[in-house]
Amino acid sequence: MNHQTKKECFKTSVGGQALMEGIMMRGPKLICCAVRKPDGEIDTKIDPVPARKTWMKIPILRGAVSMIESLVVGYRYMMYSAQVSMGDDYEEEEETAFEKWVGEHLGEKAEKILLTGAAVVGGLGAILLFTVLPTLVVAGIGHFVELGRWPRVIIEGVLKVAIFLTYMALISRMKEIERVFRYHGAEHKTIACYEAGDELTVENVRKYTRFHPRCGTSFLILVVIVSVFLYSVLPWSNAGLRVVLKLLLLPLVMGISYELLKWCGRSDSLLSHLVRQPGLWVQRLTVFEPDDSMIEVAIEAVKPVLPEKPEEGRW
Repeated sequence: MNHQTKKECFKTSVGGQALMEGIMMRGPKLICCAVRKPDGEIDTKIDPVPARKTWMKIPILRGAVSMIESLVVGYRYMMYSAQVSMGDDYEEEEETAFEKWVGEHLGEKAEKILLTGAAVVGGLGAILLFTVLPTLVVAGIGHFVELGRWPRVIIEGVLKVAIFLTYMALISRMKEIERVFRYHGAEHKTIACYEAGDELTVENVRKYTRFHPRCGTSFLILVVIVSVFLYSVLPWSNAGLRVVLKLLLLPLVMGISYELLKWCGRSDSLLSHLVRQPGLWVQRLTVFEPDDSMIEVAIEAVKPVLPEKPEEGRW
C-alpha cells in the first residue's frame, strides 16, 4: 500500500513544533523537546503539559488562549533549541539593567515574564503586518480612487493573502529557516506514521506525506481567510476605527479558526476537506522534505509523549 495515501487508523491530539535543529512534541500529558547537538547526539528535555483551566473547554475562547500559550511555549523551546544546537558557540548576551531588575524582584517568575513579553511583541508585529497594513493601504488607495465597500473588502483580502504568502516564501529562502521547515516535515511525517499505526522507524516515517491538516500553517491561513469574511462587515468610514475594531475582533477570529482546525482534524467529510485544502497548499511553503537525521530527532521527540493507549490522545 502507498503510505502517502494510507488512511490513518485513528486521529490524535499529539502535535509539535519545529525548532532550530530539533522538534518539540506535545502529548496529552508531556512535552518533549529533542535537539541535535553539535557532536551529533540528540538532547531530550521532557516537561509536563501546563495544567488546563476549566475555561479552556469553552469553544472559541480556548482558541485565542491556546494561540497565546503556543506563542509563549514555542518561543521558550525555540530559545532552548538554539542554545543546545549551537553548543559552546552559543553565548548568552549580557543581562540588561531591566533583566537584572526583573530577576532580582521576581525571582523564578522573571524568565516566564521575559519570554511572554518577547512572544507578545512578536505577535504584535505579525498583527501589524497582516491586519493593520492592508487596511491602511486600502484607505490610502481610497484617497485617490473612489471605491465601494466590496471592492475595498476584496482588495484588502487579496493584499492580506499576498503579504502572508510573500512573507512565507521569503523567509523559507533563509538557510536557517529552511532547515527549520525541513524539521517541520519530519514532525508531520512522524505523526502521520503514528496515526497510521505503523512502527516508528526512520524507514516507515520516510514514506509518509509531509502535509498534515492540523499544522500551524493551516491555522494561520484559516485566520487570514476567516478575518477576510468577518472584517467585511466592519465600517470603512474611518480607517482608524476599522483598525481598532479589527484588533478587538482578533480573539474571535483566532477562536473561530481554532475550532475549524479542530473540526478538520477529526472530520473526513467533503466540506472539511475543502476547508483544510488552502492550508495544505500553503504548507508547500513551510513544510519541506527532511533527511533521515531529522526524522530520527522527530521520533525521539514523539516517543516520550505518546499516550499508553491511543484513544487517550484522540483529537
